[in-house]
Amino acid sequence: MPYTPEKPKLAESTDELRARIPGWGADLDPADRPSVPKEQFDPDLSGAHWQFPERQPEKWPRERSIEHKFLTPVFGTSCPPKGLSGVIRRYSYRRFSEGRAAHWLLLLAADRVDTVESTLGSLLTRRPDNPVTETGVRSEFTHHGLSSRRRGHRVDRVHHPLDPVIVAAPWVLAGGVAYLILRRAIRR
Repeated sequence: MPYTPEKPKLAESTDELRARIPGWGADLDPADRPSVPKEQFDPDLSGAHWQFPERQPEKWPRERSIEHKFLTPVFGTSCPPKGLSGVIRRYSYRRFSEGRAAHWLLLLAADRVDTVESTLGSLLTRRPDNPVTETGVRSEFTHHGLSSRRRGHRVDRVHHPLDPVIVAAPWVLAGGVAYLILRRAIRR
């Protein structure tokens, strides 16, 4: 069982492993180990001062892989799932194993949806994001951005033409949607 101090039982015996894997168990003989004089063997001496670690309190239902029986004792809480991206993340964990590509592709899609949600949420606040200053576009003109892209052997040169599209696309899309909504409201 995971998260306990007991050592799991070996699936195969020592002799079976030695016969199947050349060199397996070469250090089993204490005479072959350099740490023998200092080594203590006590199966009860694991160093753990607990039988099962204290569980972190769960403030909201967390995502848990379907491979695991329960949530790990300690987990991250910095980015709780919210909105449509949270729904996509929960679906990915509930439906697919971590060994399936669909699980990870859904998590990637949830990250992209979260980016769009955050950008749209920023537009609804009193201080929306400023793409010019927050993406470093101004530094392109003040700190030799163009010349550094032309000279040298930069690895990221291939995607430079896409950078403005990736940065500007959400803003252009949001502006277009706002324009259509405003135009429809004025016509009514």
